[in-house]
Amino acid sequence: MTPTRTDSLKDSNTGLQNRDRDRDRIFITGLKTQAVIGVFDWEKQFKQPLIWDLQLSTNLSRAAQTDALEDTVNYKAICDEIIQLTEASRYDLIEALAEHICQHIFAEHSGVTHIQLTLHKPNAITEADSVGLILERTRPQPEKFIN
Repeated sequence: MTPTRTDSLKDSNTGLQNRDRDRDRIFITGLKTQAVIGVFDWEKQFKQPLIWDLQLSTNLSRAAQTDALEDTVNYKAICDEIIQLTEASRYDLIEALAEHICQHIFAEHSGVTHIQLTLHKPNAITEADSVGLILERTRPQPEKFIN
């Protein structure tokens, strides 16, 4: 029997096509935190609200099969970590804080392969509902050693 194109793309453990494995995402929307953040002196006097939206790419097929928390990315743990890190931080720029959070997620959650993070700073500009940024980061691939 000759293998078909579909057979060659299937993942041996789950039957999912390889190109589809990292299309699975866990999302967090509207996570509210407080931080001392900003470049102006008045911003450094009190905590300001920040609102986080994240999409975390990961392979959810094993968790779907086992129904076990240890086989997925624990969004409760990530929310708790973002709150703790944000509230303990002191950055001038939201760019630096957002990058710190992305690197923390990669370091602590090995199943996350890609992050899309939106960070809102709602009180930064009086005339705007919110300002902020969107970062996208992909987990760095391990270096391959060539002998």
